[in-house]
Amino acid sequence: MRFILGKKLGMTQIFKEDKVIPVTLIESGLNFVTQVKTKEKDGYAAVQVGFGARKEKNIKKPQRGHLKDVGNLRWLREFRLDSTDLKRGEEVKISDFSAGDKITAVAISKGKGFQGVVKRHGFHGGPKSHGQKDKLRAPGSIGASWPQFTIKGMKMAGRMGSDKMTIKNLEVVEIDEENNIIAVKGAIPGRRGTLVMLKG
Repeated sequence: MRFILGKKLGMTQIFKEDKVIPVTLIESGLNFVTQVKTKEKDGYAAVQVGFGARKEKNIKKPQRGHLKDVGNLRWLREFRLDSTDLKRGEEVKISDFSAGDKITAVAISKGKGFQGVVKRHGFHGGPKSHGQKDKLRAPGSIGASWPQFTIKGMKMAGRMGSDKMTIKNLEVVEIDEENNIIAVKGAIPGRRGTLVMLKG
């Protein structure tokens, strides 16, 4: 299994064989293995990977010990594996991927704050007729007269976005090893600068 951490740069277009392909650019940089977990010791098998630079003053003491001899890394993420030959301190390189590979991307979507039911759940709102005034985007009735409380799971206004999203079957269009950039076909969740987990 191939995996790497990267940072979303944004979207652009790539021209290939008279076709325009929309791609998301992900800057990978240096990825280091910070811990290898085993079933015998930790109860499950996984590889913990670190990515991104951070100032030493912003790292807590327990993390300094954990990252000793590896570097001051900003993000730490785990990838579940059945078995691996990787060892602590080894570098995970972008060259493990190649154009045409099918991958899975995991990222945090854009946060949109507190939103109403029209934007959050696609409600139609009230009719735009006379006598409506300020009820155009109101949710309307939220249930029956019994039970006399709001049932859990009702579609109502609330916080929207900032959710962990997984997009499967994305295609790698290009690999720029010199600049550590992966071009992935289509859109990937998150704003510019969002951490993205790529799994092959």
